[in-house]
Amino acid sequence: MADKTVVNRVAERKLRDRETRRAQIVSAARRIAEGEGWSNVTVRRLSDEISYSQPVLYSHFAGREEIVAAVAIEGFRELGLALEKARKRAKRRRSVESVATAYLEFATASPALYEAMFSMNLSVPFDDAATPPQLRFAFSQLLALFEEQSSKPEVLSELFWATLHGVAELTRTSRFPRSRQRERMKAIVDLFAGGVTTALSPLRR
Repeated sequence: MADKTVVNRVAERKLRDRETRRAQIVSAARRIAEGEGWSNVTVRRLSDEISYSQPVLYSHFAGREEIVAAVAIEGFRELGLALEKARKRAKRRRSVESVATAYLEFATASPALYEAMFSMNLSVPFDDAATPPQLRFAFSQLLALFEEQSSKPEVLSELFWATLHGVAELTRTSRFPRSRQRERMKAIVDLFAGGVTTALSPLRR
């Protein structure tokens, strides 16, 4: 029994060590990307940054693409938590505004992370049986806004998401002037707190 306990403890310690190294790799990738751009995130650079040999990095990730995917998945977890907090602290119409504000603030605060989540070529599946729970959790926060207001909450949530993503990207690339962001937010709230919901509701006879 004692030998089995020792073996279990060793296995648990190895697992913790592996999870710690994986977290360090992901954290380093995020730090470099936010400071210098994704073009500077390479396996060689990460190896130098965290003092792990390249074989050690490859024992955790098959390559750079898997590292970016891990960063993106972590980003969806953080986005989901931010949206959940924003949704729960407001009620009804204000919840749309609160979530929209939280979404755009997230995109602005972490542009490289947001880029990994939405603009880079990822192997992470969306709307699929294999979709990671972090992605489902983030989308569920949008879905929760419209489940009681529309017979088609999935469609409405997708349109809401697409609108916020478009505003975030066009603002980030200076296609939209930041000076009109308040007016855009008011229009988004007016649209999704009532107008689109009505349009997607079943026709009443």
